[in-house]
Amino acid sequence: MLKEPDKKIEKQAKLIRKFKKMWERSQSDLCEVRGSVIHGRGVYATADMKKDDKIIEYVGELISKEESVSRASVQAELAAQHGDAAVYIFTVDDDYDLDGNLPWNTARLINHSCEPNCEAWIDKTRIFIHALRNIKKGEELSFDYGFEVDTWEEHLCRCGKKSCVGHIVSRTQWKELEKKKAEKHAWAIITKHAAKKIPVAKKSRR
Repeated sequence: MLKEPDKKIEKQAKLIRKFKKMWERSQSDLCEVRGSVIHGRGVYATADMKKDDKIIEYVGELISKEESVSRASVQAELAAQHGDAAVYIFTVDDDYDLDGNLPWNTARLINHSCEPNCEAWIDKTRIFIHALRNIKKGEELSFDYGFEVDTWEEHLCRCGKKSCVGHIVSRTQWKELEKKKAEKHAWAIITKHAAKKIPVAKKSRR
């Protein structure tokens, strides 16, 4: 029977083995991290790839939806303070999410684009990044983050593509995004005109 100090050592050893295995899964010869005009850092192809090729695994900690909401709130608050949208939580299924906020998770640095060349494939509780089309060596990798349209004002897009909608929103919700932007613009015009019509109080003479 293991003594208490031995149990702690064994627990630490298991944790080290777990992280080592996760680190190994997060590595890929097909891509590397470099500077990016989109968001400071990005991931680039180090070889030509064909459509559907598996590029890299998005690794992280599997967490419950409740824990996911809690962590996302904390990360979003920190991101707002530092001006960096560093939230790396990925939806796996109806019960679990994957928190990829780990320094060795290279895939977390793949930027969003309105014209992505990659997409995420979910295999049970693991997430893999695959080529959405043929990719040339040297191209920056990107995928659609799939953010909900309700938070569109919080996430500006800097992908620079011709079809860029200006915000990080799932492509499936672009029509809804345009509707919300039009409503905001119309409301701004109404408010501006209404403000002009409000009479300015004149100071009384004594």
